[in-house]
Amino acid sequence: MSKNETKPTLKIIPLGGLHEIGKNTCVFEYDDEIILLDAGLAFPTEAMHGVNIVLPDMTYVRENRHKIKGMIVTHGHEDHIGGIAFHLKQLEIPVIYGPRLAMAMLEGKLEEAGVRDRTELRSVMPRDVVRIGKHFFVEYIRNTHSIADSFTVAIHTPLGLLIHTGDFKFDHTPVDGEHFDIQRLAEHGEKGVLCLMSDSTNSEVPGFTPSERSVFPNLDRIFSQTPGRLFITTFASSVHRINMILQLAKKHDRVVTVVGRSMLNLIAHARNLGYIKCEDNIFQPLHVVRNLPDEKVLVLTTGSQGESMSAMTRIAKQEHPHIRIRQGDTVVFSANPIPGNTIAVVNVIDKLMMQGANVVYGRDKGIHVSGHGCQEDQKLMIALTRPKFFLPVHGEHRMLVKHSQTAQSMGIPAENMVIINNGHVVELTEESLRIAGKVSAGLELVDTSSSGMVSAKVLQERQKMAEEGLVTIACAIDWTGKLMARPEIHLRGVVTSLERPLLLKWVQQRIEEIIRVRWNEYVQPPSFNSEQPEIDWGGIQAVLEKELARSIRKELHCQPSVTLLMQIPDEPPVVKASAASAAAAAAVNDGRRRRSRTAAVAS
Repeated sequence: MSKNETKPTLKIIPLGGLHEIGKNTCVFEYDDEIILLDAGLAFPTEAMHGVNIVLPDMTYVRENRHKIKGMIVTHGHEDHIGGIAFHLKQLEIPVIYGPRLAMAMLEGKLEEAGVRDRTELRSVMPRDVVRIGKHFFVEYIRNTHSIADSFTVAIHTPLGLLIHTGDFKFDHTPVDGEHFDIQRLAEHGEKGVLCLMSDSTNSEVPGFTPSERSVFPNLDRIFSQTPGRLFITTFASSVHRINMILQLAKKHDRVVTVVGRSMLNLIAHARNLGYIKCEDNIFQPLHVVRNLPDEKVLVLTTGSQGESMSAMTRIAKQEHPHIRIRQGDTVVFSANPIPGNTIAVVNVIDKLMMQGANVVYGRDKGIHVSGHGCQEDQKLMIALTRPKFFLPVHGEHRMLVKHSQTAQSMGIPAENMVIINNGHVVELTEESLRIAGKVSAGLELVDTSSSGMVSAKVLQERQKMAEEGLVTIACAIDWTGKLMARPEIHLRGVVTSLERPLLLKWVQQRIEEIIRVRWNEYVQPPSFNSEQPEIDWGGIQAVLEKELARSIRKELHCQPSVTLLMQIPDEPPVVKASAASAAAAAAVNDGRRRRSRTAAVAS
């Protein structure tokens, strides 16, 4: 390389997962090559009406699709793999590497979305090294998390080694016996790590995160103290938790019925891969369980986060087709609410209690532990890897700040780290780490119809209708501009003190007034070879809707959405022009003659 040439920098561009929880997606770019790390989703807020899932804005990736060489998947949680099927509808990814469980789950998603042929899925094992493009070598390092088959990745680049922790905690007594490969982390730390990108979720919590196994005795006690039917809801992807629950079901002689599609799929994949070990006869369908004594029944279900369409939420709302809560049932929430879901979870708990259920929930019950490391876990990660530069990732802003403070307490200089947001372009060299720009990093919203993305304009319209209501007016107009019948008006979510007859009369008068004033703007008199006027019905409808909306908002003192449905005659009347039309034509022709005489005099 000549003195005038500069060595390419490594660009790190997070598109999701920063200043938020969910939709974790990151781009690594060197020279003319891009690799992606995870592509997750998030769930909509209450204001996102009709939205099913939330994805990061992938404009930058689509614009640079020719550079994409592959994707790294760290584990199988939805906030890390849930967006892949949607992205593959818009671009191709040559190859996706990931753990066996994540790849099994992903394959089903891609088949269902009809995009299985747009990528190649390759499973990896601990310490496997894969080459992606010319510049990237990725090593998979086993870690411990709340889902089985989870990895930290060591990304070898021409500039040096990056370690991305993925989601992690240091669980020294893992349920599946798969320990965190601390030795391999230490080996990389000894050789030199250029940059560490580390999970910040629990950076505000002191100490170590407890082992998953610590939940077992508390769940065991609940099993032994529950005389009736037992319902347990947890994350569908919590393979270790589900494995323990199934062991306890066998110990306490309960038959398990699984409710919720995502949990059924996850258990099937985990059993095939050996992460869940149990006898087939422990599972029974609902119609069999109905005939068993209550003390023999365990219902394992989704919905621990109060998701609107989940099984537990539908049970709580008494909308599930096969299950009703009875007095004496016990419902266990073996999960803590993700930030933003607390209200939804509390509403579900209230509804269950109103129906007579004994609901067990809360951090003090010891029936859930986090899959993310606390401050001491984070310190241990930094101590093992000893990075030159540090990037806190995966968390809300205060979590990133706290994690950076922890890193500084471990000896990493403040100038060797940056707090970044989605869309920031981080440039890394052997000697520097800096924010060098920004790319588009908004949201892409997927409608419940799965027909496509929801635009910002559509979302604003839905929000407006939800907040202010909807007014629909239907009217029929003839070829002379007269109302053919009394208009109809329907209010949805609109509060008004006007009685309906008065409102109808007022709307009719307003329509007639608008037509009287504006009709001639949209009507051309009959031409010489036609007996009928030419009417711009689209223009008339637009001006009516606009003027009616303005008048209604002023009259009702609110801002509802207003929609006008206008009916017009199918065919023009086969008669000579009406007197009004003839007069209009005569007036227009007379005006033309006067303009011609004026022009002649002027010339």
